[in-house]
This record gives sequence, C-alpha cells and structure tokens, in this order.
Amino acid sequence: MSKRFILKIYRGDPSRQYWEEFEIEITPYLNVIGALMEIQKNPVNRLGEKVTPVAWEQGCLEEVCGSCSMLVNGRPRQACTVIVEPILKKTGGNTITLAPFTKFPLVRDLVVNRASMFDNLVKVEGWISADGSFIKGFGPKISPTKQETMYVLSTCMTCGCCSEGCPQVNQKSKFIGPAPIAQAQLFNLNPTGEMEKASRLHTLMEEGGISDCGNAQNCVQVCPKEIPLTESIAVIGREVSKQAVKDIFNS
Repeated sequence: MSKRFILKIYRGDPSRQYWEEFEIEITPYLNVIGALMEIQKNPVNRLGEKVTPVAWEQGCLEEVCGSCSMLVNGRPRQACTVIVEPILKKTGGNTITLAPFTKFPLVRDLVVNRASMFDNLVKVEGWISADGSFIKGFGPKISPTKQETMYVLSTCMTCGCCSEGCPQVNQKSKFIGPAPIAQAQLFNLNPTGEMEKASRLHTLMEEGGISDCGNAQNCVQVCPKEIPLTESIAVIGREVSKQAVKDIFNS
C-alpha cells in the first residue's frame, strides 16, 4: 500500500487567505516542489473539490536562484531542497504546512514580491563600477584568504530567508535586512569595488542601515547558503564607525 501525506497550504490573495489541504502520494526523494507539481497536474483538494492550481515560484531547482522561498512548517526554506520523507520523520506526523513569506507583499498563494530586496541592493551599490576598466589590463591581485571570504558572500541568492527570519524587518521598520549589508561587505572587499566603499558606508549610516540591526542572529540560522551574515554585520559596523571618524576629521 502506498504512503500518502497531507500538504496544508496557506493560499489566496491579499484580499483573502485560507488554508487548503491536499493528499499526495510519497515517492522516493519527493521534494516540496515535486509535491506542488503533483497538485498542479490534478488540483483536487482533500474534500474532493476541483480547485485552481497553487501558484508558486521556481527556477533552478538546485538552491541557486532563490526563487522558491516559502515557509515550510513555519521555517524560511528553499522548497526545492526540502525532501518530504525526512521532514515527516522528524516531526512524527503526516502533514507539511506551506505558507508565503510574511515580510514581503503577497501576490498570490505562495508567491510574494521581493522587489524591496533588490531595491536595497541598489541603495548599497551592490555592484562593481568597471566601465572602461577592461582596456586597462588585469586588476589588482586578490589574496586567497580574501577570495575565500568573497566567495562565501557571493553565494547569496537574494532569496529573502534572512529578511523573513529577522524581527527587525517589518512594516514599522526601514531596516534593509542582512543580505544587502553582507553584499556591501562583498563589494567593499573587491579592489575595484573598494572605490565606492565610502558611499556604501554612508548609505548604511542612514535610517534603516546598520544601526537598525537588533542582533537577533536569526538570519544566520535560516540562511540556506550558511553565509556568515552576523560576521558581515559586525565587520560593516566597525567600518561604519571608522568612516564616521574620518568624516569628522575631513569636515
């Protein structure tokens, strides 16, 4: 006899959200995305009602693009790497709950608008200004130690898990969240990106910047890539203090 489990989904649009349950057969290595695809093939809930397919986002299916972010049993996760059987075994039940992130505007079902994260990357100038530099030959060498630090920071997917887990990211706060701060560190470490370091630090001195972090450290607990976000926040905090002293003496 085949095993089955219940996928309980908090769905709807901003005007109305509700829980809906679906019963799905467990197959080897079935992940949450696979379960959602099963619903998409035959969108019939546990009451036997034909319903609209569940809306969600997906892309790479290998925890690289960051698009399939959602709450799985209340925890910010990437749905593509959540395997059903181990989750059920861990909880000791036969139900997995899915819900959309709460820190971003809801679009529909499990889809949210994470545009604010990308806007915050613009605020901290999350890029390297390299126009014309390609004609000047190779840039400065970067030590292996610095390369290792930069690589870890570069794995950020802008998935939003850190912002979802952060109590300081809410409707009453302008805090930009952990990811943009870590990305500011990434581009400050680059010899070319360092030219805009002061500008990035000045942005992080403003309302919503580094001083708005409450040091809850939830971000580092839920980051799918295990990026040392709290270390980045600490580093940027020190750099902001140094920049403030420089500004005093340069004024």
